[in-house]
This record gives sequence, structure tokens and C-alpha cells, in this order.
Amino acid sequence: QKNSCVLPEDLKNFYLMTDGFQMTWSVKTDDTPMPLGSMVINSVSNLCRLGGSSMYTLPNAPTLADLEDDTDEEGNGDKPEKPHFDSRSLIFELDPCNGNGKVCLVYKHAEPVISPDTEIWFLDRALYWHFLTKTFTAYYRLLITHLGLPQWQYAFTSYGVSPQAKQWFNMYKPITINTALLSEEADSFVNKLDPNKVFKSKNKTPVLKKKPLSQPPGSQKSHTSMTSAKTSSLPGNSSRK
Repeated sequence: QKNSCVLPEDLKNFYLMTDGFQMTWSVKTDDTPMPLGSMVINSVSNLCRLGGSSMYTLPNAPTLADLEDDTDEEGNGDKPEKPHFDSRSLIFELDPCNGNGKVCLVYKHAEPVISPDTEIWFLDRALYWHFLTKTFTAYYRLLITHLGLPQWQYAFTSYGVSPQAKQWFNMYKPITINTALLSEEADSFVNKLDPNKVFKSKNKTPVLKKKPLSQPPGSQKSHTSMTSAKTSSLPGNSSRK
């Protein structure tokens, strides 16, 4: 009522069930819990409007509307039109993102009448806008899918998540962080197992052991008698009479 705007139907139903949402989870390192994931939807009373008040308490201090850059490219082709900090848009904070940016509910057409159409955008720390979803329901699914991992919203920016956050993604959501590769090649994460290569036996040439030739008993006796004859014929073995 204060801002003369109506909540979208899905977000309205969400607030009818619960006034906001917050869930955090931790990982244990060296038997010490460390907070990692955080999923937040601000309560109705904390849906703060951005761009309407001064960033400082000083008189004539600049506002976000003063930082509006008219040279920004508007929606071209498939790219939606970016929100504005001035009176052309109404922007409300849904998630403070632990200081890494802000997830915002945006009424993009506030003049002359506020349009009920809303979108969910991500405002990074450099005050650049990044489109997330068209509806709150779609954003809520993204929030749950990404487990509230640190900086997960940056996966939808052109520069991506930080190296540290990427390590957490590789540990808990390895497929999510490779969505571009997954969209290019649907079978890139399919385990292609070729049993012919895995269970291929190494063909070794069997070594044939040569068996000694068996000699008939008569030949063995003749060989023995010849050996004894040769031995007796040696000079050292001659007997003296």
C-alpha cells in the first residue's frame, strides 16, 4: 500500500504461507562447523525499496538514481530491458546475498501506472544488473537447486563465480556449475562405458615349455656303457699289472 503496487500472485501465495524464509547449513572441517549455504527470502516488512532514499545521511547526498547511466544498452533481441534506479522502475530487495549483491523484485514499468508484471534480477556489487527469472516461483526453484551456495547468483553473470566458490560448486553441485557444457552436449555427463575396452584381455603368446625327449631303455644302457668304456680308456685309469 505504501508504494501503490500489488505483489505477483505466486509471491503473494508464498507470503500467505510464511512471512519470509531463511535456511542455513554448514559443513564440518576439523570437527568444527563452518557456515556455508544460505537461502533467504526477506519478510514483507523487510522488502526494502532500492533507489528511493539517499545512501548517506548528509543533505543533498547522491542516491542510486543519480548513478543511472543512460548509455547502458537497453533490451536488444533476447536480452530483457534492464531495471532503472529512478522512478521508471520499482525495485525491492528479496535477498541481501550476504553482502555479495542483491536479489531484487523489479516492477519495470512504474509510469504512468505500475504494471503488475514483475521480474527477478540480480544486482552485483558493481551495480550491474543481471536477469535471473521472470517469476518468483522460477527463482525459488533456482535457490533450492543451487543449495544457497556462496555467490551462486554469479553463475548467471558473464564473469561467473569466484575460484573459491567454484570449489564448493565442484564439491556439491558439479553439474550445475557446468550448465553451459551441459547445454552444448547433452551426453557430456553420461558415463560412457565401453565393456570391450574395459574388460579386454591382453593376448599373450603362450610360452611352450620344451619337455626333454624320452630315450628308450636300450639307448640309455648303450650310452652308459660307452661312457664307462671311454672312462676306462683314459691314461690315468689304466691298471698296473
